[in-house]
Parts: sequence; C-alpha cells; structure tokens
Amino acid sequence: MRDVVTGGQMGLMRGVQTTSAPRKYPLELRERAARMYRTTEPKPVIRRMAEELGVHHEALRNWIRQAEADAGDRGDLLTTAEREELTALRKENVQLKRANEVLRTASAFFAAQLDPTRPR
Repeated sequence: MRDVVTGGQMGLMRGVQTTSAPRKYPLELRERAARMYRTTEPKPVIRRMAEELGVHHEALRNWIRQAEADAGDRGDLLTTAEREELTALRKENVQLKRANEVLRTASAFFAAQLDPTRPR
C-alpha cells in the first residue's frame, strides 16, 4: 500500500502550481485608457474618466501608474519587464532551493551508507 501515490501527493512532488485569475478588463482597454489619460490636457479627474469608461477608478489609477512607470516617468514602481524578471527569478530561486534540499538529503543518505561506523 505504501507504493501507491495519490494525485495529491503527485501535486506535492511537482510543487505548487498556480494559475492567474482571468483579467476582468481586456488589455486593449487598459492600454487605451492609460494612453488617453496621459495624452489629455488638462488631466481629467480619474474617477469621472473611469465612470465614462465603465471601469473601477482604482483599476484605472493603477493602469495609469504602471504606464507611467513603463514610460520612465515614475521611479517608485517597477516596470512591467522588471516585474516579469523578478517573478521568473523568484520561481528559479524556489526551484534551486528545492534542488539543494534534495541534494543535501541524498548526500547525507549516501554518506551514511559509505561510513558504517557512523551512528544512525
């Protein structure tokens, strides 16, 4: 019975696999709204513009902030490319930590097998 591996255990062996939530607003709408705000003079009120576009005002505010960061107008936020790179590096870091743990465990196991005088 110990040889049977369940689907849940297989998930644990592969690591956590997550999928992102579906986007509420299309990417085209996000880009168009941010571009519209940034090119309009004088700057419109975000809350009113969001109502006209049929989006939540905080969502629009976040899109504008991210567009400004991507354009280099804001130094306090990461650009989209930097965010993607950071996410990839974090994933790689988790995989490397997992691999190191496996190697550490295997090393201890084989060291115990090679040295019979070592207490178990």
